[in-house]
Order: sequence, then C-alpha cells, then structure tokens
Amino acid sequence: MQYIRKSEDRGAANFGWLQSKHSFSFGNYYDPKHMGVSVLRVINDDMVMPGQGFGTHGHRDMEIISYVTEGALKHDDSTGNSYVVPAGDVQRMSAGRGVTHSEFNASSTDKVKFLQIWIQPNVKGIEPSYEQKSLPQQGALTTLVAPNGENGALLINQDASISRLVLGKDESIHLAIEKRLGYLHIIKGQVTIDGQTFKEGDAIGIEPEQTLAIKAELALEALWFDLPAS
Repeated sequence: MQYIRKSEDRGAANFGWLQSKHSFSFGNYYDPKHMGVSVLRVINDDMVMPGQGFGTHGHRDMEIISYVTEGALKHDDSTGNSYVVPAGDVQRMSAGRGVTHSEFNASSTDKVKFLQIWIQPNVKGIEPSYEQKSLPQQGALTTLVAPNGENGALLINQDASISRLVLGKDESIHLAIEKRLGYLHIIKGQVTIDGQTFKEGDAIGIEPEQTLAIKAELALEALWFDLPAS
C-alpha cells in the first residue's frame, strides 16, 4: 500500500451553505503530505444546503468532474450549457482556455451531495466543453470517465479513467494495476483490505504492480481511479 487517507483526517470547511471535506489540499486547507495523487488534484466531498450554491466563477486548463450522490445539482456555464444533474449522473467540464460556471442545489427543500473532482489535463488552451451522462452499472466496475470515452463513458483530456465500483455485502474483488497508480475512494459502505477496515470517505492508493484485495462488509459504492505513474 502506498497511501491511506482516512475520512476523519481530511481537511474541512463549513460556510453554513456549504459543508466540505477535502481529501487533498484545497482553499484554506493546506497539507504538503496531501497534495494529490498523480494528476488527481482535488476530491471535495461537498454538501450544499437547499437553494444555495457556488456563484459564477472561472477556471482554466482543468478537467472538472462532478459525481452527484444525493439530490440534484444545477449547472450553468458561459458556453451556454444549462442542466440539472441528478444523483447517479456524472458531469465533466473541460475548462480549457477559460470558462465561467455556477453550481447550485437544484432543490429549495433538500440538500445536494456530490464529489467535486479535479484532474490536470494533458493539453492546455483547448476549447471548453461539457458532458453529462447517466451510466447504468454493468458488473462490479463501470467506467464513467475515460481518455477516449470508450464504452459510452465521458471523455477526459488526460490518460486517466474513473470507474464506479459496486459490491454487495460479502462480495469480493481484486483490483490490480500495471505500470500505473490506483486510487480507491469509498462513497458508501464498508470494506476490509488486507485486514484493515475502510468506510465512507476513506481512500487508499496503490503503486504499480500492487493489488487491492477487497471484501465488502456492507454494500459498497466507490470510485476507482486509474492514473499515470509519471
């Protein structure tokens, strides 16, 4: 095992309208030991109160993925996209040479929870673009984001992929990776890996040629990141 990130050790921010847990250094939270893994720079576990959200702001040269786990997220951007992203959907925005956007809770009564993920692109200054999809689970691992958008996944401008891992209680899987880095972030459930227990919000990274032997103690939903080693 290369890297273990426990939920309770993450950075935290509470602005009233927003409660967020930062897996890696972000905003006012800085820890040189937790700056990201490979090209993965941000995983923010965000909960936004009803009717609230992130006002219009700008980004450039970043691949920004949102995975909604509860409620619905309202997206608007300067390229004319205006969509509601419900729970289970995946959103990808390539900021490219520059884009402004807002992300608001689509509900006036219910909270919205989502993972905000930033991945550094392998090309800069491109035309901004947007995708959103609902990708039904097919087997234990379903690819959500991939370099060429293979198998219906969203396209990303980086040699990296994100898959959703779903296991029922007592089900097991081995995740291995060659000449790459792997990173598993648990959304829901509880697992044992090499005798250690991991729960919601926990994460574990592995180096090339290593394997994760995962057993679900409770029904599991997680994101598996396949990342370049250099």
